[in-house]
Amino acid sequence: MSEREAKSVAQEEQQQKTQRFEAPRHIGRLMIGVALTAVLALLAATLVYAKGEGNDKYSLKSPGGIAFSDFKGYEDWAVVSSARTEEVLKVIVANPAMINAYKTGTPLNSQHFPDGSMIVKLQWKPKKSTEAPFAVDVPAVFKQAFVMEKDSKRFPESGGWGYAAFNYDEMSDKFSPDANSPVDCGNACYTAVKAKDYIFHPYQKR
Repeated sequence: MSEREAKSVAQEEQQQKTQRFEAPRHIGRLMIGVALTAVLALLAATLVYAKGEGNDKYSLKSPGGIAFSDFKGYEDWAVVSSARTEEVLKVIVANPAMINAYKTGTPLNSQHFPDGSMIVKLQWKPKKSTEAPFAVDVPAVFKQAFVMEKDSKRFPESGGWGYAAFNYDEMSDKFSPDANSPVDCGNACYTAVKAKDYIFHPYQKR
């Protein structure tokens, strides 16, 4: 074998060794890149979800300091009653602590609802049904979640109840605290039912 041929064989062998060494490194870099892309995609999805209505509303607080997150899960609470004004249809729901108190006779038994009781008035703008074969108003646009929570230490001046309202805007699909709902509204709005622990709506028979 000539010297030139020997050098060529040596170079080829060295090139093969280099390729065998570089291949795992290339695969390793590729796997790291794929993993990094997956992590970034997951983070992006998490951020998008966190900005959605479902989580965003629970970051809100009323001017009086009542957190919407205190009422998390209200969408699935048991119905207490319903009401109708000229402007809104209302469905009143309460958390399990308050429902249990209702079922033992509170407030008609002269007992007060325990601290931790929460009630939410879900309010819709009504419309006439175009499908029912009879005249009936049905919910159209959701407008507001009016909330009340019992905490005797936080709200001693209003019978132990704190009040707030969170308005819903259909166009932006966002909630916002109602600046016109003071924390002590119970003193002004609910004194007519002070004997019923400031609660207008009884637990309706069903």
